Amino acid sequence: MALTPESNEAFMREVDDEVRRDDLTRFWKRWGLWVAVAIVAGLAAFAGYLFLQHRGQENAGVQGEQLQAAYDALASGQMDKATPILAELAKSDRGGYRALAEYSQADILLSRNDLKGAAAKFAEVASDTGLAQPFRDLALVRQTAAEYDTLKPQVVVDRMRPLAVPGNPWLGSAGEMMAIAQLRLGQRGPAGQLFRRIAEDKGVPESIRQRAVQMASLLGVEATPANGDTPSQ
Repeated sequence: MALTPESNEAFMREVDDEVRRDDLTRFWKRWGLWVAVAIVAGLAAFAGYLFLQHRGQENAGVQGEQLQAAYDALASGQMDKATPILAELAKSDRGGYRALAEYSQADILLSRNDLKGAAAKFAEVASDTGLAQPFRDLALVRQTAAEYDTLKPQVVVDRMRPLAVPGNPWLGSAGEMMAIAQLRLGQRGPAGQLFRRIAEDKGVPESIRQRAVQMASLLGVEATPANGDTPSQ
């Protein structure tokens, strides 16, 4: 099988559409975990920022300490100890702590392979109008990733379209899911162009840009990696 066909027409002759769609879906499953790991690492860093920002306020300081205690318990594998702490923080009137607690609850469910439960928890965050939009957008991305295999491709496209745009911080993750869903719908042209936009956006993590370059090429679309940390070939 040619990995980089010179044209979309040649690609169609060499690869059966159904097999290609299956391969691309497996591609997302293989790398999606690393995207989630990067997101969780970012959330942990942001939790530290929240604690430092609000430690001068007594209530926020207490909640920051509780959140840190929950994270320490999770790090040592004591989920039973972390669970009640997170449940209490999920009721916080401070949006940042509430969102982080709910994200962590969802991650616990994911660790137990409860994709449905995790998706429902992410959906709660995504629909919480009391939270800042970046929290809600990330929750929608993670909700969609958790229930990806059960969603119709058009649902994925409709959900991710507002986020899969240049300048959006979730372009990489949202764009990958949207592009693969477009391929499942037979929309090879739009998918290739979306992979190109991902590859050429300097705000997208390098690993995602590298994959986007490869996928765009696979679809016969030339993509120039963003300047800076150019992905290795």
